[in-house]
Amino acid sequence: MELSKGANAPVPSSEVRVTVAADTGADLAALLLTAAGKVRSDSDFVFYNQPVGPGVEVVSEEAVRVSFGAVPAEIDRIVFTASLDGTGPADWGRAGPPRITVADHSSGAVFAAFTPTGLGPETALIACELYRRGDGWKVRAVGQGYAQGLAGIATDFGITVDDEPTPPAALRSQPAPPVPVRSAPPAEVQPQPPQFGRPTVDLSKGHVSLRKSETVSLTKPGAPALTRVRMGLGWDPATRGSQVDLDASVIAYDDRAKKLTNVWFLRREAFDGAIRHSGDNLTGHGDGDDEVITVDLTALPPQVYALVFTVNSFAGHKFDQVGRAHCRLLDDHTGAELVRFELSRGEPTTGVFLAMLTRAANAWNMTALGEYAKGATVRKMVDPGKRFVTTSRPSAG
Repeated sequence: MELSKGANAPVPSSEVRVTVAADTGADLAALLLTAAGKVRSDSDFVFYNQPVGPGVEVVSEEAVRVSFGAVPAEIDRIVFTASLDGTGPADWGRAGPPRITVADHSSGAVFAAFTPTGLGPETALIACELYRRGDGWKVRAVGQGYAQGLAGIATDFGITVDDEPTPPAALRSQPAPPVPVRSAPPAEVQPQPPQFGRPTVDLSKGHVSLRKSETVSLTKPGAPALTRVRMGLGWDPATRGSQVDLDASVIAYDDRAKKLTNVWFLRREAFDGAIRHSGDNLTGHGDGDDEVITVDLTALPPQVYALVFTVNSFAGHKFDQVGRAHCRLLDDHTGAELVRFELSRGEPTTGVFLAMLTRAANAWNMTALGEYAKGATVRKMVDPGKRFVTTSRPSAG
């Protein structure tokens, strides 16, 4: 049965498969909701890195299986989300509408199909939902888009996606076996000297290669100040074992070291696009930089004093286990590499602070950090990163 938006149909099967098909890479996930419309805990968010929930299992990036007999009685409905994986167009308007089907898991017979229309800047959408009716289940076509991406949907249903004490698992793919969802330990790094973050070299002689903890003023006599930077993160796919999944992120702070926002794969832009994330790369496939963050320094609001760039290994691979990985900071206009840090065979931790930009009187300063930390997500880097900001302020020391 072909459904229009808002229409419903009975589901005459005890086990179904919900599938999304699109012209670009898309991920399907499921949220198990009570009658209050919220998840009971983060474990009710079922996606490829947390692929098994009560009665629900992710069988591929595009398909989820539901066994109704195993769904807990307090679960009133199951909402299915379709989100772009960052490898193609930036939103559903440019990607073209996905097609959602609900079929018998064993025979493949399709009970309902739905193609959402009218999508534009949205990067994720609620595709459909399965809900209880009497002793059975029905499917409803939804097609509600979210410009805030999967993070916006998750927040609406009770998943915390920002700096809470126990963050949910990241919303991305990771091969089986299932990885337990648990918080990484707080980041631990060694203190820096009081004068940390003050310019120690300049660009008067052209390109410089910064060493750890060195700072350069991003101005050159007689030349315009640097206005756009680009952070690039690259690594090679794993040849055996589970896939390595690294994440590029940036934290914005004010001059009191208060976090203003994070930009990462869950929140892919900030300050009206002044900071943009290219999207989540899950495996390292592809040449060059696998994840990129661009920053228009001239468009940042005045309260942004510092930007701290980080790399994290969500799947838990420590950097001493990662081969052929790098992160770097470049002039986005010229492509000139400003800072490069080799992550391969690094320290046995899951996080690293790459570099920091701080606002000066008429331009910006850049510090090469190169500090490893214990933190599988950027949220674990926020508090430890404050010390870089604090010790860079003119009043510090």
